[in-house]
Amino acid sequence: MSEGRSNQEGGSRFGRGRGPVAIAAVAGVLALTALGMVSCGNGNGGGMQFWQRNDAASNACPRPASLTGSEFNAQETGLRALRRAAFRGDFFAQLELGGRYAAIRATDKNIEDPIESATWYAMALANDEGYAPINRVDRGGFGGWRPLSKYDDCRAWERHTAYQRLDRQLGQMTREEQEAVRDRVIYVLSTQDAHGYRTLARLHDGLYGPFGEPEDNREAREAWGRNPGGNSRDRNRRGYYSATNLFQRNDVDAYLYNYLAVQTGDVGAYVLLRDFERSAPSRDTYQRFVETKARQWTPPFEFYPNTAPQSGVPFSDESRPRGDAYEYALGRMGSELPFLHVGRALRYLGISDTVANRPEDLSKRQIETLEAMLGHPMEGRLSYLERVRAIQMAAINGSSEAQLVLAVMYAEGVGLPADYARAFKWFEEAARQGSPEAKFAMSSYFALGVAGVADQDKAQAVALRIDSALSGFGPSAGRLQAVLAQVSRSQQRR
Repeated sequence: MSEGRSNQEGGSRFGRGRGPVAIAAVAGVLALTALGMVSCGNGNGGGMQFWQRNDAASNACPRPASLTGSEFNAQETGLRALRRAAFRGDFFAQLELGGRYAAIRATDKNIEDPIESATWYAMALANDEGYAPINRVDRGGFGGWRPLSKYDDCRAWERHTAYQRLDRQLGQMTREEQEAVRDRVIYVLSTQDAHGYRTLARLHDGLYGPFGEPEDNREAREAWGRNPGGNSRDRNRRGYYSATNLFQRNDVDAYLYNYLAVQTGDVGAYVLLRDFERSAPSRDTYQRFVETKARQWTPPFEFYPNTAPQSGVPFSDESRPRGDAYEYALGRMGSELPFLHVGRALRYLGISDTVANRPEDLSKRQIETLEAMLGHPMEGRLSYLERVRAIQMAAINGSSEAQLVLAVMYAEGVGLPADYARAFKWFEEAARQGSPEAKFAMSSYFALGVAGVADQDKAQAVALRIDSALSGFGPSAGRLQAVLAQVSRSQQRR
């Protein structure tokens, strides 16, 4: 550590003096040196820890009362406020959610959920707001690089603690539970556009720390068991195995997420992608393979998993439509998607007993039931986003009709921006349940070679059209006659 070296050199110079005055001077310098090393907050080096271990009261960053309020009756309101901030990348909101769902406070025992807690601790560790240096200045001489305030120091303590808690939680989970944590992190980051995709790229890039921080970051080195500072026990520790292995290093995945960041139109992402290609041998050879994979990529969920702890407080999805494309697609819901489909989805979910043909046919209680299931504020008015969520929720829960409608919405850009990869996914889900319309749609995807479809299989296209026609779907019957006529002419020429 450069600061430590500077102080040691200073001590040796003063040590050449003689007499009580010189000895007193040496003692004074050593005392100042010790204080300087204790307050050192260099996040990119190893060196001596600046905090008193396990003393959260002294080392943790302060929180405003609005963030830490313990009023039980306001618990759900507080959670939703924290989730809104956490989805938008607030480091401290993510930490606070990790603690709430871990039930560190007795008043949060009713919402305890290790998977959800681990998700937000992982999000906090991946958040560059937690480790980017702030308030630092080179004081020269014996000081070296020092923080102007404790902000760098307390964030380092928060990350140190988050690594410990996450490692403990993941170590007590099954593989399926760990995969659930990973999928939730991927989904949340995918809602943050280019910044989120760049973070996902770092999470899979072996040139970075376990959660995308610089490789020489102190907390990253400590997590790996490579901390060169402290006593011999610290230097020889095994690290946090479970936490550091949540995301496996993989050049292809790192390239994929950098590529997805570029597809959002972010110029900085383009620069970082080119830098990624030059950063290690053979990385630039993945381009064609990754482009195909990116066209087929879809997030793990349509929206945040609609599960909740026994208290009934929902894990609300606080991502919001982003940009003009989302707003335009949502605006088309009112005029281009018959409300009948929303009504059928609500009946499938058990929210209504009959199919509503108009929004006015729904009672305020029915609308609030859906809003409660989604974790939205109960306004008693069905927004366009909530109409989309109703169809998504019915599709996720197995309604072949909702799956077909959702696929068409993605294909046409109604309610959601056009996304052929997701459209194909939901056509495929509906086809598995026997939907002739979905089979016909899939046959068109296979035959025409639409971007985002994995296999352009002409033979499979014919088989699907035959199956769709035999199931009674009209449009494919005419296409089938044309295909059969073409086959007959080919056989005659032979």
